Amino acid sequence: MKHDVQAVMARFAVAGTFADAQPYGSGHINDTYLVRLQEGHSHTPWILQHINRNIFRDVPGLMGNVLRVTEHLRRRLQSHPGSAPHREALTIVPTHDGAAYHQDAEGEFWRVYAFITGARTYDEVQSRDMAREAAKAFGTFQKLLMDLPAPALQETIPFFHHTPNRFAKLEAAIAADPVGRAATCRAEIDFALARQALTGLLVDQLAAGVLPQRVTHNDTKINNVMIDDRDGRGICVIDLDTVMPGTVLYDFGDEVRTTTGTAAEDERDLKKVRFQVDMFEALVQGYMEAAREFLVPAEIDQLAFCGRLITFEIGIRFLTDYLEGDVYFKTHRPGHNLDRLRTQFEMVRQMEQRAEEMERIVSRYR
Repeated sequence: MKHDVQAVMARFAVAGTFADAQPYGSGHINDTYLVRLQEGHSHTPWILQHINRNIFRDVPGLMGNVLRVTEHLRRRLQSHPGSAPHREALTIVPTHDGAAYHQDAEGEFWRVYAFITGARTYDEVQSRDMAREAAKAFGTFQKLLMDLPAPALQETIPFFHHTPNRFAKLEAAIAADPVGRAATCRAEIDFALARQALTGLLVDQLAAGVLPQRVTHNDTKINNVMIDDRDGRGICVIDLDTVMPGTVLYDFGDEVRTTTGTAAEDERDLKKVRFQVDMFEALVQGYMEAAREFLVPAEIDQLAFCGRLITFEIGIRFLTDYLEGDVYFKTHRPGHNLDRLRTQFEMVRQMEQRAEEMERIVSRYR
């Protein structure tokens, strides 16, 4: 779909005349543009996003979450000496009518963020220091939102990290086998079925109140933290579309899943897939530096396990999609989802083998 970026930008309360726009970032859900507006001899950059309403069915509710979270973060940061709220929290630019988003004549939704200068995102972790800084940034994000006033945020994607629900969908796909693929992945199906007992651990503890419900990000890849160009600090958590109630273990688990491996998510050669325990330690160190003061013992107890669970969860999601005929995740070759799930399950195997070592690492930073 071709977008009239200039016309959309005209709906927002920004100064200057349209100069140019180009696609920006590496996200797969929303369409993002870097737009430059000219004022005199200077150009000001802005981030314009077209929100994917096929994924996010309640955009007004989503934007209500984002507005509440960003405004609260800014208020909290303003009370911290030495902080820079305009760089450490996203700033939503209103429309001329004062709204947080614009809906065009075709029903599509748009928003604008102020551009954060002097920092960037990375699609792959470059070092243990970067991993530590990203984990610290996510921990700080959670800490600053500890006292977000009621009511609870809306669930932008219901049951997003509800692993038993994901497993039930897998079982249904195995039973139906709608495109006749079960015979091609019997070993992977058996691997998943043998670990059903893992799926309810966090959900059950959350429901019982053993784990407290908190504001969580739910998509803690390295490229959702902006890294300062000057000193390498993780300064701002971005992509807030999945911010909603949950357990902080979902966030830390996804950091482990996306940061500790040596191979791409769809690597075909499983010999290249290796779980890096030293990278796990960097995550624990950075996260605990920011989060230790608010975590309860039950949360710390599961830090070594949650990465394995979230990795298993995304693996069974890939397996379900493969069995259903590749209807959810974008695929670029035959068997793409099969490659993805095998990589995830290999990471789970290796985390199981290193489980005691991971527990010892967590104990060192309690």
